[in-house]
Amino acid sequence: MSGGLAALLDDIAAMARLAAASVDDVSAMAGRASMKAAGVVVDDAAVTPRYVTGFTPDRELPMIKKIAKGSIVNKLIILVVALALSSFIPWILTPLLMLGGLYLSYEGAEKIWEKLSGHSKAKEAPVSVKGESHEDTMVKGAIRTDFILSAEIMVISLSTIDPDASIWMKTATMLVVAVLITVGVYGVVALIVKMDDIGLRIARGESKGSQAFGNGLVNAMPKVLAVLSTVGVIAMLWVGGHILLKGLYDLEHSVGFGWTAPYDFVHHLEVMVRDATGAVGGFLGWLVNTFFSFLFGLVIGGIIVAIMHVLPFGKKHGDEGQGATVQQKPEDTEPGGGPGGPRA
Repeated sequence: MSGGLAALLDDIAAMARLAAASVDDVSAMAGRASMKAAGVVVDDAAVTPRYVTGFTPDRELPMIKKIAKGSIVNKLIILVVALALSSFIPWILTPLLMLGGLYLSYEGAEKIWEKLSGHSKAKEAPVSVKGESHEDTMVKGAIRTDFILSAEIMVISLSTIDPDASIWMKTATMLVVAVLITVGVYGVVALIVKMDDIGLRIARGESKGSQAFGNGLVNAMPKVLAVLSTVGVIAMLWVGGHILLKGLYDLEHSVGFGWTAPYDFVHHLEVMVRDATGAVGGFLGWLVNTFFSFLFGLVIGGIIVAIMHVLPFGKKHGDEGQGATVQQKPEDTEPGGGPGGPRA
């Protein structure tokens, strides 16, 4: 009897060690996957705040909560589809990733075009229009954008997992990535959009130091958002370009239909700089890769932007952004009337 109990305890201990090792493996793979998807995560965090800009302060966090829930649903859907495709048509993940890379490159290049040409989409309609229906529209738009970015995050994450890992290990790893990234991104977004409120509360303190700090925080937020927007554009072009470079290389080796020269050129420069610069070689090599990935994304995205604005539907979009004016009702232009009014 005691021998049977000892054997049972040994089995339990072995299963516990196996479970602990599995948790460690999942944690390690999730960490690597999250780092690989970091560029898209930066883009996600940079894009989202604009969807809640202009709404009353009491609606900002509820909107972010709705978007975060939609993001989790997006990632769960993508997880199932990506795992199924990787099991039955593994090579299809590369073209799907490249489609996302094209989208990111186009979005980044279009934002630069809008900035240089003065035809910003932000001029087409004021975000601060009142009403529950407008809030729903903005939330749905944010969730649609998140779907593209979530697809990139999940597929990039899957590509970093050992292909020989079990389906359960892949599922657990991607679930951890989905939760960690969603909580991280939308936690940061919530902090960003409420930072001016935090500053105002600090500024109401009695000490001159707290007042100065609070006012400085409020005044700094427009600059922070501007910097974050710029970082988001750079991240889009960098991530999009790198996905396209690597995708062309992988397609040539997997299905014999690709183009390895651009990736080989960038990789050769990266290795040359890394090997020639000693202790900081790894960082400088990464910078080289990032710079040329950014340029590649900018070139490809610029070509797509040029095509979109030459074709008839592209011209129509451009004309609306250039000449259309939004008719505002008097109540849309009046101040919000105190603390509950919309932000400027």
